[in-house]
Amino acid sequence: MTLTPFGTRLRAAMDSRGPLCVGIDPHAALLAQWGLEDDIAGLERFSRTVVEALAESVAVFKPQAAFFERFGSKGVAVLERTVADARAAGTLVVMDAKRGDIGSTMAAYASAFLDPASPLFSDALTVSPYLGYGSLAPAVELARESGAGLFVLALTSNPEGAEVQRAVREDGRSIGATMLAHLAAENAGASPMGSFGAVVGATLGDLSSFDLDINGPLLAPGIGAQGASAADLPAVFGKAVRNVVPNVSRGVLKHGPDVSALRDSARRFADEIREAVSA
Repeated sequence: MTLTPFGTRLRAAMDSRGPLCVGIDPHAALLAQWGLEDDIAGLERFSRTVVEALAESVAVFKPQAAFFERFGSKGVAVLERTVADARAAGTLVVMDAKRGDIGSTMAAYASAFLDPASPLFSDALTVSPYLGYGSLAPAVELARESGAGLFVLALTSNPEGAEVQRAVREDGRSIGATMLAHLAAENAGASPMGSFGAVVGATLGDLSSFDLDINGPLLAPGIGAQGASAADLPAVFGKAVRNVVPNVSRGVLKHGPDVSALRDSARRFADEIREAVSA
């Protein structure tokens, strides 16, 4: 099975539902805040509630694989059901697994998340390029074959990221800028938007020294609990702001387990983001 390219499907979802990505991050503190135990039953209740509350209204879900994997095989089974339920409801799923390796190992990671025959098949996968961008080739190839996408770590919101991503190569270009250039090349000629995106933190302030116009999506963590707001997006992303997919996790999830409160929070964020990026 080959789907319509991820970039095309994402553009349609963003235009129809608004460009909001909601993280599904069932960490222990959040489960406790919901009145749930930090166990499989709590994990399943949490994930099912988020999907049932928001799957028909948000463009993208981003489950964080680690919070499911910590429960072993039973947690991965919950993740499989979460992905399947979300996609069945029409929401795109970006698996936040940040995989990165070389050769056959990278190919196996890609197969786990980007092969339509896999129970964990997702519309896109976050990947780390810091074994060299070329190490991602198996994931790029399989994403193209299956109609999936990738989000490559480029300019992340964590302070530690700068020591790698802002390091300057012999040619005078930073590592982060190099990753953006690779992605622009992957997306060349794609319409309405390429399928190969970058992770760029919404908390980073002025990024005008970087060319973010990669003809692909920019997954932007940092809205809400991390301190950035929808109103900050135009200043951070400039002319590329229309392709930004802002991710909100705690800002929405803290309102659970009340379904109405989850929906109201997601709607507010989506409206604020839509207004900011179209101004």
